[in-house]
Amino acid sequence: MVHVVAVDVGATNTRAAVLERDGRTGDRMEVKTPAGGADPSILTGFLSGLITRVAGGALPDDTAGIGLSIAGPVDIRQGILLNPPNMTFRDVPVTGPLSEEFGIPVRMINDCHAGLIGEVSFGAAKGRQNAVYVTLSTGIGAGVLENGRILLGRDGNAAEVGHFHVDDTYDLVCGCGYSGHWEGYASGKYLPWFFSQWCHYHGKPHWGPDAAEDIFRSARGGDDDVLRFLEELSAINARAVSDIIVAYDPDLIIFDGSVIRSNADLLLGPMIDAVDRYLSLPEMVMTALDGNAPLLGAGVIARGYDTEYGNFATLTSE
Repeated sequence: MVHVVAVDVGATNTRAAVLERDGRTGDRMEVKTPAGGADPSILTGFLSGLITRVAGGALPDDTAGIGLSIAGPVDIRQGILLNPPNMTFRDVPVTGPLSEEFGIPVRMINDCHAGLIGEVSFGAAKGRQNAVYVTLSTGIGAGVLENGRILLGRDGNAAEVGHFHVDDTYDLVCGCGYSGHWEGYASGKYLPWFFSQWCHYHGKPHWGPDAAEDIFRSARGGDDDVLRFLEELSAINARAVSDIIVAYDPDLIIFDGSVIRSNADLLLGPMIDAVDRYLSLPEMVMTALDGNAPLLGAGVIARGYDTEYGNFATLTSE
């Protein structure tokens, strides 16, 4: 069985695994993504060390390639991580240095496109023609399958739905520098800030949660103000999902990411109830891949950019 190494680089955590063609996982690791410094060598050195460690020191002789799922935006043509709003790194050449070091092909795609490929290959979207994969985690993004093909866009960054405009009332500034974006309200990074601004706007006492988990914990404890805040959050989420439905007309939306996976009981149903009914609602489900969709998708890409769902090689020199 020919192996690949798959790496899923998130803004908070990075996971790596040795995968077989059928998606079975061999050795696997999860570590914190470097948070300090903009020096490109910090990221490439981190990835090199992680790949070496997960492979047990040296890559197996039958390793076909290395696939990277990375929180974008990315430049697939040049193998560069551009300017992710939730990481400190800017314009980091990734695939070239790693390919030179390990002597095998290294391929990189946007993490949400990787998540979509994981779901189409091994999860809920298998056999579907029109589906959207949405992740609500440190950031928010999506991958779109349209008539059996992945929607790529000019540079491989199509469906950056976290930057859909969803609000003018609070007018919160997103990490990208612009205001009113979904990610600036409902992502794990910015949800506590949204709660503080909601409290200020409505004249409520703000007890200063440091993390999204604190807010959801208080909701489960019956805090009336937090429960009212979650109604507002559900309306924000529903606006974005309504936009996804009218933009892409999917028959399935799969939700993933640490924020919604950990709090589906508080988020999924109220969001669906508030979605506009302009078009008929698609099926909306939680991922069944336990957060591994981007890692599995990276494993598919490690074998080649030309997949049965779309040819990323059209954006590269490969």
